[in-house]
Amino acid sequence: MKLPVHIQFHGMEPSDALETSAREHAHKLESFASDLMACRVAIDLEQKHKHQGRPYSVRIDLTMPGHELVVNRVQDEDVYVALRDAFDSMKRQVEEVVRKRRGQEKQHAVPLHGEVVRLDEAGGFGFIRTPGGEEYYFSRDNVAGTPFEHVQEGSAVQFIPEAGDEGLQAKRVSLGKHGMG
Repeated sequence: MKLPVHIQFHGMEPSDALETSAREHAHKLESFASDLMACRVAIDLEQKHKHQGRPYSVRIDLTMPGHELVVNRVQDEDVYVALRDAFDSMKRQVEEVVRKRRGQEKQHAVPLHGEVVRLDEAGGFGFIRTPGGEEYYFSRDNVAGTPFEHVQEGSAVQFIPEAGDEGLQAKRVSLGKHGMG
């Protein structure tokens, strides 16, 4: 981090243990992105008590080239839980920035089309063959939007392919060709 981690306490006495914990969390973020410039952490003891306990809230402002990331008002009655949850949320934001930088926007699986070629209704599973001749296993839990009992041999289906431990598997199997025409 180019600048030291800046920690502020509001409505409570500063705590060395809390400060150390916040610094450790902040430095762990550097393992995801080495070019972090600044990190400001504000820990507040809320004065309004809606219920019995008085919640702590944590705000984190993180600066990295081209990005100002903010996690605002993560609350918990345990200040360490609030701190952990706030940094977990910040970690996800940092990872997303790094992923986008690398051009790794989330890729959505492309559905395949096929035909149900074998069905074991008692066992609750079947096989789909694609036009290319590959066969994919599916179970009743993988059928979406239609009861398993409505699936028949010869049914045209669309599915998301997945390589499983036992071979090719079909997830989110749905009846019909969906837009193929």
